Amino acid sequence: MGRSGTGRGLGAALLASSLLPLNSTMIAVALPQIAREFGHSPGTAAQAVVASYLVAAIVLQSPGGKLGDRLGHWRMLALGQVLTACGAVLGMFAGTLAVLAVARVMMAAGGAATVPATVALLRIELPEERRGRAFGTFGAVMSLAAGIGPLVGGELVRAFGWPSIFAVNLPVVGVAALLAATARPGRRPEPRARTRFDVLGTALLTAALTAFVLGLESGGTAGAVLLGACAALLVPFVWWERRVADPVVAFALFTSAPFTAGTLLVALQNLVMYTLLFELPQVLGAVLAVDAAAVGRLLVSMMGAMIVASLLAGRLVDRIGPRPVAVAGTVACLGAVALLASDDLASPGRLTLPLALLGLGVGLATPAAQSASLAAVPGARSGAAAGIASTMRYLGGVVGVALLGRLVHLDGDRAAVLGEHRTVLAVFAAALVAGLACALALPRRSAARNAAPDDTIRDVR
Repeated sequence: MGRSGTGRGLGAALLASSLLPLNSTMIAVALPQIAREFGHSPGTAAQAVVASYLVAAIVLQSPGGKLGDRLGHWRMLALGQVLTACGAVLGMFAGTLAVLAVARVMMAAGGAATVPATVALLRIELPEERRGRAFGTFGAVMSLAAGIGPLVGGELVRAFGWPSIFAVNLPVVGVAALLAATARPGRRPEPRARTRFDVLGTALLTAALTAFVLGLESGGTAGAVLLGACAALLVPFVWWERRVADPVVAFALFTSAPFTAGTLLVALQNLVMYTLLFELPQVLGAVLAVDAAAVGRLLVSMMGAMIVASLLAGRLVDRIGPRPVAVAGTVACLGAVALLASDDLASPGRLTLPLALLGLGVGLATPAAQSASLAAVPGARSGAAAGIASTMRYLGGVVGVALLGRLVHLDGDRAAVLGEHRTVLAVFAAALVAGLACALALPRRSAARNAAPDDTIRDVR
């Protein structure tokens, strides 16, 4: 297949993947209208359409990636688009909140099929010397989609009502499908032994991750019970995965230092970034009475810097290797957290520089980590590796938001709120120090020289 055909196919994959983060943030502005229409409280509506989407997106990433390795990533890309479109249509015409929740789960399942397939295709279809730029573009697209979600959602809901949040998916899926229809795989994987899909492992993983996410969100006795159930489920899961012929989670991948370090670095970066997106509006609202729109404008500096840095990072990784780029990005994040901690929040405008610096750091480190981690795994396991990495990415954000709920209460005076804010920043600093250790464990040479052949897992320093 010609290079242009591959490019159109990968463009379709990027476009389809952008719907997962877009739908995760776009729905927030529609919650009040959805709650009123179906006669439920905002909290119940949020559990039905936000929590269900989040849980499904997390627990289905690894099985989605694994199915891509078995069935083909182009097929999984197509399946993900079909699921997203079906969920969107069902959501548009939902008559009850329960049906709307089902629609959201279908859309999350579509994203869980699409995102690992896209990451795996970037690994498989592109030559090694172009993968850094590709992962940089992927990071920029996903960041942009998450960042513009509330803005797009707000305009759609204001003009057309909450069903438009679902309808907007259809033209995007349509364009992606047209582009993908012109693509054919440039590289075909070697035939693999036919083994049964790991149904039991998938069920155990799904149950354990669901209990973990719900336990983090619940708190109290219910949260402790759910977290205990997660720990109990992990024991048979690990036992089974080490014995089954083709596990849904291949623990052998974690024997590669670049894969493990890169995956953990992305999770830690997400913990910081997504937690800050939730924490800053609350703190600024309590201290300065700043409304959500003003905070949104303030966060533009972070999202803009992240997008630009992601595009730059890909080229830098291809030229100088992932380690220096990831280290520079993580150090920039630490500097941003230090600046935020030194500020007394007297004026929101003073946060523009540290937020832009944080966006710069995340934008540099994330593509470097992704490029290094995927280059270290065999092409035949790209889907499984991408699924694990995507799961870890989302878990980082979930853990961060759960910690936020336990550290920030906003029920004291200004000094107390500032103290809670700085406690959160101390947690960020600790996470980033661990991230710096991960960055230092990445390969120092170009990903083009470190790419693992299809039958090995390398630990190249």
